[in-house]
Amino acid sequence: MLAVATLLFFAGAVPVLSVDSSAWSLAYPAAALVSLALVGIYKVRLGMRFLDDVPRIVAATAVAAMAVTFVQVLLDEDGGAASEIVAGWGVVTGLVLAGRGGIALAERRARVHGAAGSPTLVVGAGRVGRLIARRLIEKPEVGLQPVAFVDDDPLPEADLEPAELASQSELQIFDSGPELGAIVRELGIEHAIIGFSSASHETQLDLARRLHELGVTVSVVPRLFEAMPDRIVPQRTVGLPLVSIFPSTPRGWRMSSKYALDRLLALLAVAALSPVVIVCSLAVRISVGRPIFYRQRRVGLDGRDFEMLKFRSMRAQPYAGQRSNGNKTLDEVFHRGLAPGGVEGDDRRTRVGALLRKTGLDELPQLFNVVRGEMSIVGPRPEREELVPWFEREVYRYRERHRMKPGITGWAQVHGLRGKTSLADRVEWDNYYIENWSPWLDLKIILMTVACVLRGKHEEHEWG
Repeated sequence: MLAVATLLFFAGAVPVLSVDSSAWSLAYPAAALVSLALVGIYKVRLGMRFLDDVPRIVAATAVAAMAVTFVQVLLDEDGGAASEIVAGWGVVTGLVLAGRGGIALAERRARVHGAAGSPTLVVGAGRVGRLIARRLIEKPEVGLQPVAFVDDDPLPEADLEPAELASQSELQIFDSGPELGAIVRELGIEHAIIGFSSASHETQLDLARRLHELGVTVSVVPRLFEAMPDRIVPQRTVGLPLVSIFPSTPRGWRMSSKYALDRLLALLAVAALSPVVIVCSLAVRISVGRPIFYRQRRVGLDGRDFEMLKFRSMRAQPYAGQRSNGNKTLDEVFHRGLAPGGVEGDDRRTRVGALLRKTGLDELPQLFNVVRGEMSIVGPRPEREELVPWFEREVYRYRERHRMKPGITGWAQVHGLRGKTSLADRVEWDNYYIENWSPWLDLKIILMTVACVLRGKHEEHEWG
């Protein structure tokens, strides 16, 4: 892409840097290449991180543009260079983003269809090792394909959950003995992830060294990983590696600014989308009558309940006061450790309601909840007040979700944790969002939400 930009500069298609010589035409792409390398764009990393790369690419190309402009002004005293470099910066940034975005989409598709990815060994067949394998199997786009476990004392199958056994039934468990090299060669292992196991510190350290000698790259799940945010600073002190953690705090001026911006954006969205809201209201009024809004008590910030709004999409229950199939469905959901959501019991959706749910338009009234200060645009999805006490007793760290206002969309939802999916996984993703919140993360979630709706993912699992 930088080469394409250079050709455009030479051809005069982009008036950059007052192009009077080939040297200046080459200067900016070369500086951009160095700047991109310095911010780590070309380092080998796990998973797909295109959206995470976007701000770094924009910043790196901007720094390169400023540096080249400064040198040109210093040498040539060209007062027009600063304005002309903007065109070159836009072209280079657009081309790099387009190129990397296209490659990311192609690679994601190849990984999902099994045409790409690294065969991965999971060291430790306990709870954490099983969790790693399950997550990688569910998310093939990460590019790590678990093919086997290594554990001298694995967790007995009787202690495993049915979902763990079902998703990992084809993965063999090997000992970490002398045949490790043969296992790596036979299975074509390229990467290994060391989780927790009953093995001693010395045994795991020796295993990591042997894997390195066999040409296998190694990742380690750290202890206290639940409390490990993205903002960390590794440093070596008195000969020991220390990792300082800096989680985002849900209190303070930054979060107050988020909530104030949420209310302003929601107010603007209500004004801009008022024709859509009116059309949806009329459609609901004609299909199911009054009331137009479905109101349900949900639990929000600090455990306070509020009335969450949706467009009605279902007909009323025919027999009030009786135990519904929906309650039976909830009993099954609790027993399996899944979150409630979607259509519970009899499907009473109208044709209009099904369309509203498919497009996500049934969630539009929650903009009014945001304007009233009860919700945020992005945050953990709120749950029904009658279910929260049970969740707080049974689900690890569930209560911590209430440190932040609930949202219309959230980090868990854009990762497929919608409807009847693992409640423990959803809570984990929600707490990750709270502890790693940033304006860019909110924007990233909004972009991913739009992509989910356009791909039709919203229809498969209701937001809840």
